[in-house]
Amino acid sequence: MGILLERALHGDGRTAQLPAKAGALILSVLQRKYLEMEKLMLVYSSCKVIWTLLLTILGCASCLPVGDESICTAEELAKYSVVFTGKWSQTAFPKQYPLYRPPAQWSSVLGVTHSSDYNMWKKNEYASNGIRDFAEKGEAWVLMKEIEEAGERIQSVHGIFSAPAVSTGTGETSTELEVHSRHQLVSFVVRIVPSPDWFVGIDSLNLCEGNRWKEEVSVDLFPYDAGTDSGFTFSSPNFATIPQDTVTEITCSSPSHPANSFYYPKLKNLPPIARVTLVKLKKNQRGVPVSKLNRKGNEIDDSVSETPLDCEVSLWSSWGLCRGRCGKPGTKIRTRFILLQPANNGSPCPNLDEAAECEPENCV
Repeated sequence: MGILLERALHGDGRTAQLPAKAGALILSVLQRKYLEMEKLMLVYSSCKVIWTLLLTILGCASCLPVGDESICTAEELAKYSVVFTGKWSQTAFPKQYPLYRPPAQWSSVLGVTHSSDYNMWKKNEYASNGIRDFAEKGEAWVLMKEIEEAGERIQSVHGIFSAPAVSTGTGETSTELEVHSRHQLVSFVVRIVPSPDWFVGIDSLNLCEGNRWKEEVSVDLFPYDAGTDSGFTFSSPNFATIPQDTVTEITCSSPSHPANSFYYPKLKNLPPIARVTLVKLKKNQRGVPVSKLNRKGNEIDDSVSETPLDCEVSLWSSWGLCRGRCGKPGTKIRTRFILLQPANNGSPCPNLDEAAECEPENCV
Protein backbone atom coordinates (compact mmCIF):
# COMPACT_ATOMS: atom_id res chain seq x y z
CA MET A 1 0.00 0.00 0.00
CA GLY A 2 2.95 2.31 0.75
CA ILE A 3 4.30 1.71 -2.78
CA LEU A 4 0.92 2.57 -4.24
CA LEU A 5 0.79 5.84 -2.29
CA GLU A 6 4.34 6.62 -3.39
CA ARG A 7 3.42 6.06 -7.00
CA ALA A 8 0.29 8.12 -6.53
CA LEU A 9 2.31 11.03 -5.14
CA HIS A 10 5.38 10.95 -7.38
CA GLY A 11 4.23 8.63 -10.13
CA ASP A 12 6.20 7.05 -12.86
CA GLY A 13 6.01 10.04 -15.13
CA ARG A 14 2.42 9.53 -16.12
CA THR A 15 0.67 10.42 -12.87
CA ALA A 16 2.67 13.65 -12.62
CA GLN A 17 1.17 14.81 -15.87
CA LEU A 18 -2.39 14.69 -14.47
CA PRO A 19 -3.98 17.87 -13.30
CA ALA A 20 -3.64 18.64 -9.59
CA LYS A 21 -7.33 18.01 -8.87
CA ALA A 22 -7.23 14.57 -10.52
CA GLY A 23 -4.14 13.67 -8.53
CA ALA A 24 -5.79 14.69 -5.28
CA LEU A 25 -8.89 12.65 -6.13
CA ILE A 26 -6.84 9.54 -6.83
CA LEU A 27 -4.92 10.01 -3.59
CA SER A 28 -8.19 10.30 -1.62
CA VAL A 29 -9.57 7.10 -3.18
CA LEU A 30 -6.40 5.15 -2.43
CA GLN A 31 -6.37 6.35 1.20
CA ARG A 32 -10.02 5.27 1.62
CA LYS A 33 -9.24 1.80 0.19
CA TYR A 34 -6.28 1.53 2.53
CA LEU A 35 -8.49 2.29 5.56
CA GLU A 36 -11.07 -0.28 4.42
CA MET A 37 -8.38 -2.96 4.15
CA GLU A 38 -7.16 -2.12 7.66
CA LYS A 39 -10.72 -2.59 8.97
CA LEU A 40 -11.00 -5.97 7.19
CA MET A 41 -7.70 -7.11 8.73
CA LEU A 42 -8.97 -6.06 12.17
CA VAL A 43 -12.23 -8.01 11.68
CA TYR A 44 -10.26 -11.07 10.50
CA SER A 45 -8.03 -10.96 13.58
CA SER A 46 -11.06 -10.63 15.89
CA CYS A 47 -12.80 -13.60 14.23
CA LYS A 48 -9.65 -15.68 14.56
CA VAL A 49 -9.45 -14.94 18.29
CA ILE A 50 -13.16 -15.75 18.78
CA TRP A 51 -12.81 -19.01 16.82
CA THR A 52 -9.80 -20.09 18.90
CA LEU A 53 -11.69 -19.28 22.11
CA LEU A 54 -14.73 -21.24 20.91
CA LEU A 55 -12.60 -24.30 20.10
CA THR A 56 -11.02 -24.10 23.55
CA ILE A 57 -14.43 -23.96 25.26
CA LEU A 58 -15.76 -26.87 23.22
CA GLY A 59 -12.64 -28.88 23.93
CA CYS A 60 -13.04 -28.36 27.66
CA ALA A 61 -16.74 -29.22 27.46
CA SER A 62 -15.90 -32.54 25.79
CA CYS A 63 -13.75 -33.43 28.79
CA LEU A 64 -16.65 -33.09 31.20
CA PRO A 65 -18.58 -36.19 32.36
CA VAL A 66 -21.65 -37.02 30.30
CA GLY A 67 -24.83 -39.00 30.84
CA ASP A 68 -25.34 -40.31 34.38
CA GLU A 69 -21.76 -39.70 35.42
CA SER A 70 -21.38 -36.59 37.58
CA ILE A 71 -18.14 -35.04 38.80
CA CYS A 72 -16.85 -37.13 41.70
CA THR A 73 -15.15 -35.19 44.49
CA ALA A 74 -15.00 -38.06 46.99
CA GLU A 75 -11.71 -39.31 48.41
CA GLU A 76 -9.49 -40.57 45.63
CA LEU A 77 -9.76 -44.34 46.22
CA ALA A 78 -12.38 -46.69 47.63
CA LYS A 79 -12.63 -50.47 47.86
CA TYR A 80 -15.77 -52.59 47.60
CA SER A 81 -16.68 -56.20 48.18
CA VAL A 82 -18.64 -57.71 45.29
CA VAL A 83 -21.04 -60.62 45.80
CA PHE A 84 -22.68 -62.21 42.76
CA THR A 85 -25.67 -64.44 43.60
CA GLY A 86 -27.29 -66.71 41.04
CA LYS A 87 -31.09 -67.02 41.31
CA TRP A 88 -31.49 -69.29 38.30
CA SER A 89 -33.60 -72.09 39.81
CA GLN A 90 -35.97 -74.62 38.29
CA THR A 91 -38.76 -73.07 40.36
CA ALA A 92 -38.28 -69.59 38.95
CA PHE A 93 -37.37 -70.72 35.41
CA PRO A 94 -38.95 -74.16 34.86
CA LYS A 95 -39.02 -74.07 31.05
CA GLN A 96 -36.25 -76.22 29.53
CA TYR A 97 -34.26 -75.86 32.76
CA PRO A 98 -30.83 -77.47 32.14
CA LEU A 99 -30.33 -80.44 34.47
CA TYR A 100 -27.30 -82.08 32.83
CA ARG A 101 -24.74 -81.86 29.99
CA PRO A 102 -24.10 -79.26 31.39
CA PRO A 103 -26.46 -78.34 34.23
CA ALA A 104 -27.41 -74.73 34.91
CA GLN A 105 -24.36 -72.75 36.06
CA TRP A 106 -22.48 -69.45 35.73
CA SER A 107 -19.12 -68.56 34.22
CA SER A 108 -16.50 -66.56 36.09
CA VAL A 109 -17.19 -62.87 36.69
CA LEU A 110 -15.09 -60.47 34.60
CA GLY A 111 -15.35 -56.76 35.31
CA VAL A 112 -13.63 -53.41 35.11
CA THR A 113 -13.64 -50.03 36.89
CA HIS A 114 -13.49 -47.18 34.40
CA SER A 115 -14.46 -43.66 33.32
CA SER A 116 -17.21 -42.63 30.89
CA ASP A 117 -14.74 -42.81 27.99
CA TYR A 118 -15.05 -46.62 27.98
CA ASN A 119 -17.92 -49.09 27.66
CA MET A 120 -17.40 -52.80 28.19
CA TRP A 121 -20.81 -53.43 26.64
CA LYS A 122 -23.95 -51.42 26.09
CA LYS A 123 -27.60 -52.27 25.47
CA ASN A 124 -28.78 -51.64 21.89
CA GLU A 125 -25.21 -51.35 20.60
CA TYR A 126 -23.05 -53.97 18.89
CA ALA A 127 -21.00 -56.28 21.12
CA SER A 128 -17.24 -56.25 20.65
CA ASN A 129 -15.34 -59.35 19.57
CA GLY A 130 -14.31 -59.81 23.20
CA ILE A 131 -17.90 -59.78 24.48
CA ARG A 132 -18.90 -62.16 21.67
CA ASP A 133 -16.23 -64.71 22.64
CA PHE A 134 -17.07 -64.41 26.32
CA ALA A 135 -20.86 -64.68 25.84
CA GLU A 136 -20.63 -67.60 23.41
CA LYS A 137 -17.71 -69.63 24.79
CA GLY A 138 -16.67 -68.08 28.10
CA GLU A 139 -13.26 -67.16 26.64
CA ALA A 140 -11.85 -63.97 28.16
CA TRP A 141 -8.56 -63.42 26.27
CA VAL A 142 -9.87 -61.07 23.58
CA LEU A 143 -11.98 -59.11 26.07
CA MET A 144 -9.00 -58.70 28.40
CA LYS A 145 -6.94 -57.40 25.47
CA GLU A 146 -9.64 -54.87 24.59
CA ILE A 147 -9.74 -53.61 28.18
CA GLU A 148 -5.95 -53.28 28.35
CA GLU A 149 -5.81 -51.41 25.04
CA ALA A 150 -8.53 -48.98 26.17
CA GLY A 151 -6.59 -48.31 29.37
CA GLU A 152 -3.36 -47.64 27.47
CA ARG A 153 -4.95 -45.56 24.70
CA ILE A 154 -7.24 -43.18 26.59
CA GLN A 155 -6.43 -43.91 30.25
CA SER A 156 -10.09 -44.80 30.81
CA VAL A 157 -9.59 -48.00 32.82
CA HIS A 158 -8.50 -48.08 36.45
CA GLY A 159 -8.56 -51.80 37.17
CA ILE A 160 -9.84 -55.27 36.27
CA PHE A 161 -11.53 -57.63 38.73
CA SER A 162 -12.76 -61.22 38.51
CA ALA A 163 -14.47 -63.88 40.61
CA PRO A 164 -14.60 -67.68 40.28
CA ALA A 165 -17.31 -69.47 38.32
CA VAL A 166 -20.45 -70.81 40.03
CA SER A 167 -21.16 -74.50 39.41
CA THR A 168 -24.92 -74.27 40.05
CA GLY A 169 -27.68 -71.90 39.01
CA THR A 170 -28.28 -70.66 42.55
CA GLY A 171 -24.78 -70.40 44.00
CA GLU A 172 -22.68 -67.33 44.71
CA THR A 173 -19.17 -66.01 44.22
CA SER A 174 -17.35 -62.93 45.49
CA THR A 175 -14.34 -60.69 44.98
CA GLU A 176 -13.16 -57.13 45.68
CA LEU A 177 -12.64 -54.10 43.45
CA GLU A 178 -11.09 -50.65 43.70
CA VAL A 179 -12.55 -47.45 42.24
CA HIS A 180 -10.95 -44.05 41.69
CA SER A 181 -12.56 -40.61 41.77
CA ARG A 182 -11.87 -40.31 38.03
CA HIS A 183 -12.84 -43.94 37.37
CA GLN A 184 -15.97 -44.42 39.46
CA LEU A 185 -17.96 -46.61 37.04
CA VAL A 186 -18.25 -50.40 37.29
CA SER A 187 -19.10 -52.82 34.48
CA PHE A 188 -18.98 -56.63 34.38
CA VAL A 189 -20.33 -59.69 32.55
CA VAL A 190 -21.18 -63.24 33.58
CA ARG A 191 -22.06 -65.86 30.98
CA ILE A 192 -25.20 -67.98 31.38
CA VAL A 193 -24.15 -71.64 30.97
CA PRO A 194 -25.43 -73.33 28.85
CA SER A 195 -26.69 -70.77 26.34
CA PRO A 196 -26.08 -69.58 22.76
CA ASP A 197 -24.73 -66.09 23.65
CA TRP A 198 -26.64 -65.04 26.76
CA PHE A 199 -25.19 -63.22 29.74
CA VAL A 200 -26.00 -61.00 32.70
CA GLY A 201 -24.09 -57.96 33.79
CA ILE A 202 -23.92 -54.26 34.60
CA ASP A 203 -23.00 -51.40 32.29
CA SER A 204 -21.38 -48.32 33.90
CA LEU A 205 -22.79 -48.42 37.44
CA ASN A 206 -21.74 -45.18 39.18
CA LEU A 207 -20.53 -45.76 42.76
CA CYS A 208 -19.92 -42.07 43.51
CA GLU A 209 -22.46 -39.48 44.65
CA GLY A 210 -20.92 -36.03 44.57
CA ASN A 211 -18.41 -35.91 47.42
CA ARG A 212 -19.00 -39.39 48.82
CA TRP A 213 -18.87 -43.05 47.83
CA LYS A 214 -22.08 -45.07 48.06
CA GLU A 215 -22.08 -47.40 51.06
CA GLU A 216 -24.01 -50.27 49.45
CA VAL A 217 -25.60 -51.00 46.09
CA SER A 218 -27.70 -54.03 45.16
CA VAL A 219 -28.89 -54.63 41.59
CA ASP A 220 -31.19 -57.34 40.22
CA LEU A 221 -29.87 -58.83 36.99
CA PHE A 222 -31.76 -60.01 33.92
CA PRO A 223 -30.60 -61.96 30.84
CA TYR A 224 -29.16 -60.27 27.76
CA ASP A 225 -28.57 -61.57 24.23
CA ALA A 226 -25.19 -60.56 22.79
CA GLY A 227 -26.65 -60.53 19.26
CA THR A 228 -24.02 -62.87 17.81
CA ASP A 229 -25.83 -66.25 17.87
CA SER A 230 -29.40 -66.99 16.80
CA GLY A 231 -30.10 -69.94 19.13
CA PHE A 232 -33.49 -69.95 20.91
CA THR A 233 -32.84 -72.45 23.69
CA PHE A 234 -30.21 -73.09 26.37
CA SER A 235 -28.81 -76.04 24.45
CA SER A 236 -29.12 -74.69 20.88
CA PRO A 237 -26.22 -75.55 18.53
CA ASN A 238 -24.02 -72.72 17.25
CA PHE A 239 -25.84 -70.64 14.64
CA ALA A 240 -24.08 -67.34 13.96
CA THR A 241 -26.26 -64.23 13.57
CA ILE A 242 -25.41 -62.69 10.17
CA PRO A 243 -25.38 -59.76 10.09
CA GLN A 244 -24.63 -59.30 13.76
CA ASP A 245 -27.44 -57.84 15.88
CA THR A 246 -27.18 -55.42 18.80
CA VAL A 247 -27.17 -56.40 22.49
CA THR A 248 -30.80 -56.78 23.63
CA GLU A 249 -32.51 -57.64 26.89
CA ILE A 250 -34.35 -60.97 26.92
CA THR A 251 -37.84 -60.69 28.39
CA CYS A 252 -40.78 -63.02 29.01
CA SER A 253 -42.18 -62.04 25.60
CA SER A 254 -39.10 -61.17 23.55
CA PRO A 255 -37.97 -62.96 21.46
CA SER A 256 -41.63 -63.71 20.81
CA HIS A 257 -41.29 -67.38 19.98
CA PRO A 258 -42.70 -70.32 21.97
CA ALA A 259 -39.42 -72.22 21.56
CA ASN A 260 -37.45 -69.57 23.46
CA SER A 261 -36.25 -70.78 26.85
CA PHE A 262 -37.34 -67.55 28.57
CA TYR A 263 -40.73 -67.30 26.84
CA TYR A 264 -43.44 -67.02 29.54
CA PRO A 265 -46.38 -65.19 27.89
CA LYS A 266 -48.48 -65.14 31.09
CA LEU A 267 -45.87 -63.13 33.01
CA LYS A 268 -45.55 -59.35 32.90
CA ASN A 269 -41.84 -59.49 33.69
CA LEU A 270 -39.24 -62.19 34.22
CA PRO A 271 -38.08 -62.68 37.79
CA PRO A 272 -34.45 -61.62 38.32
CA ILE A 273 -32.08 -64.41 37.31
CA ALA A 274 -29.23 -63.09 39.47
CA ARG A 275 -28.23 -60.27 41.80
CA VAL A 276 -25.05 -58.37 42.57
CA THR A 277 -24.33 -56.56 45.83
CA LEU A 278 -21.46 -54.10 46.26
CA VAL A 279 -20.54 -52.93 49.77
CA LYS A 280 -17.93 -50.29 50.55
CA LEU A 281 -15.11 -51.62 52.70
CA LYS A 282 -14.36 -49.57 55.79
CA LYS A 283 -10.79 -49.28 57.01
CA ASN A 284 -9.81 -50.54 60.45
CA GLN A 285 -7.31 -48.82 62.74
CA ARG A 286 -4.42 -50.11 60.63
CA GLY A 287 -5.97 -48.73 57.45
CA VAL A 288 -6.90 -52.15 56.06
CA PRO A 289 -10.31 -52.30 54.32
CA VAL A 290 -12.84 -54.44 56.21
CA SER A 291 -16.16 -55.67 54.86
CA LYS A 292 -19.38 -54.77 56.64
CA LEU A 293 -21.62 -56.93 54.45
CA ASN A 294 -24.73 -57.86 56.42
CA ARG A 295 -24.79 -61.64 55.89
CA LYS A 296 -25.21 -64.42 58.42
CA GLY A 297 -22.50 -66.94 57.76
CA ASN A 298 -22.68 -68.15 54.17
CA GLU A 299 -26.45 -67.88 53.87
CA ILE A 300 -27.87 -67.22 50.43
CA ASP A 301 -31.15 -65.45 49.95
CA ASP A 302 -32.98 -68.32 48.25
CA SER A 303 -36.40 -66.67 48.21
CA VAL A 304 -37.55 -67.06 44.62
CA SER A 305 -40.85 -66.56 42.93
CA GLU A 306 -42.59 -69.58 41.46
CA THR A 307 -43.10 -69.12 37.74
CA PRO A 308 -46.15 -71.06 36.54
CA LEU A 309 -45.48 -73.18 33.49
CA ASP A 310 -48.46 -74.31 31.42
CA CYS A 311 -48.59 -77.65 29.69
CA GLU A 312 -47.76 -77.55 26.00
CA VAL A 313 -49.01 -80.21 23.56
CA SER A 314 -48.45 -80.92 19.90
CA LEU A 315 -50.97 -80.42 17.11
CA TRP A 316 -53.50 -83.17 16.49
CA SER A 317 -52.44 -86.03 14.27
CA SER A 318 -54.47 -87.04 11.22
CA TRP A 319 -57.64 -89.02 11.85
CA GLY A 320 -57.18 -92.77 11.93
CA LEU A 321 -59.20 -95.29 9.90
CA CYS A 322 -62.90 -95.50 10.56
CA ARG A 323 -63.61 -98.82 12.21
CA GLY A 324 -66.95 -100.44 12.89
CA ARG A 325 -69.58 -102.95 11.72
CA CYS A 326 -71.44 -102.52 8.45
CA GLY A 327 -74.66 -100.58 8.78
CA LYS A 328 -73.67 -99.03 12.07
CA PRO A 329 -71.72 -95.83 12.91
CA GLY A 330 -67.99 -96.38 13.24
CA THR A 331 -65.27 -94.60 15.26
CA LYS A 332 -62.08 -92.82 14.23
CA ILE A 333 -59.38 -91.52 16.57
CA ARG A 334 -56.68 -88.85 16.48
CA THR A 335 -53.94 -88.17 19.05
CA ARG A 336 -51.41 -85.58 20.23
CA PHE A 337 -48.49 -85.70 22.65
CA ILE A 338 -47.01 -83.57 25.46
CA LEU A 339 -44.29 -81.10 24.48
CA LEU A 340 -43.83 -79.56 27.93
CA GLN A 341 -45.01 -80.81 31.30
CA PRO A 342 -46.73 -78.23 33.55
CA ALA A 343 -44.98 -76.89 36.64
CA ASN A 344 -45.65 -74.57 39.59
CA ASN A 345 -49.46 -74.74 39.31
CA GLY A 346 -49.48 -74.08 35.59
CA SER A 347 -52.39 -75.19 33.40
CA PRO A 348 -52.67 -79.01 33.28
CA CYS A 349 -52.42 -80.99 30.08
CA PRO A 350 -55.62 -81.54 28.06
CA ASN A 351 -56.79 -84.92 26.71
CA LEU A 352 -54.27 -86.46 24.37
CA ASP A 353 -56.74 -88.41 22.24
CA GLU A 354 -60.10 -87.65 20.65
CA ALA A 355 -62.75 -89.91 19.05
CA ALA A 356 -65.44 -89.11 16.50
CA GLU A 357 -68.21 -90.99 14.69
CA CYS A 358 -67.75 -91.93 11.05
CA GLU A 359 -69.09 -94.14 8.27
CA PRO A 360 -67.02 -97.37 8.06
CA GLU A 361 -65.56 -97.89 4.62
CA ASN A 362 -64.17 -101.39 4.94
CA CYS A 363 -66.82 -102.77 7.29
CA VAL A 364 -67.06 -106.34 8.54
